[in-house]
Amino acid sequence: MSILLSTAIVVMVTAVAVTAMLVARRRAPEGSRFNDGDRAAGVFGVLATGFSVLLGFVVFLSFESYDVARTGSQAEARVVSQQLETALLLPEDVQSDLIAELTCYARSVVGIQWERMEDGDLGEELNPWGVELARTTQAVDPESTSEQSAFDHWLDQTVEREDARQDRVHGALGVIPTPLWIVLFFITVVIFVYMLFFADSGEAAVVQAMLMGSVVAVITAMLLLLNFLDDPFHDGIGGLQPDAMERTQQVIEEELAAADLDLTLPCDGAGMPVG
Repeated sequence: MSILLSTAIVVMVTAVAVTAMLVARRRAPEGSRFNDGDRAAGVFGVLATGFSVLLGFVVFLSFESYDVARTGSQAEARVVSQQLETALLLPEDVQSDLIAELTCYARSVVGIQWERMEDGDLGEELNPWGVELARTTQAVDPESTSEQSAFDHWLDQTVEREDARQDRVHGALGVIPTPLWIVLFFITVVIFVYMLFFADSGEAAVVQAMLMGSVVAVITAMLLLLNFLDDPFHDGIGGLQPDAMERTQQVIEEELAAADLDLTLPCDGAGMPVG
């Protein structure tokens, strides 16, 4: 969700709430509908405290998921770059295949995989080039000591890459369950209705507008923040982008040029298989 759309939502919701407050103020008695303002403020404090504690916990949970997805995408890109260097130490009969499949893996993450994460339909689907890498790895037969050492390192890096990918994909699935969203919106409605009972015809309209507007604006902004953290893969400010893997793609191209390797890649620019 773009920053402009988020701002528009906050403004519109706040405007509707303020309008409702001013309409309720016209028929409200002086001093509000509560005979005991202190007791009413105490009850509102309980509502606000319960909501803020729950909201704070959910924000922390969502930010942790957001951060795991961000660090996972960076770690995955780093390991792919490292695996390219390791592949150059493996037997020559599998070097070209492994390097080509690593290149397609990176293209797939930047291309079709990232698009599907933004659309929210990636699910638990594996990266097809990760599967091809596993098949090619099974054909590796290291002979020399250096090849055996490189192969062991390759296997360790494969595990690291898959772990990092799982962290990245986990962030695209969202961590806030639907019942929790329902509870948050329910409490929001309860607070809004309770605020209407503070309508006071004896108080200035601007004060009443500020009373309702400030509460609703803050709650709306926090809910939008939760939505942003729960769905971090999107365009706009703060959205996660495949910058790390794009840099890895550039590193791969530079290393292939330095090693004077001319490969025929089995994928297009978006990582989709060809031929």
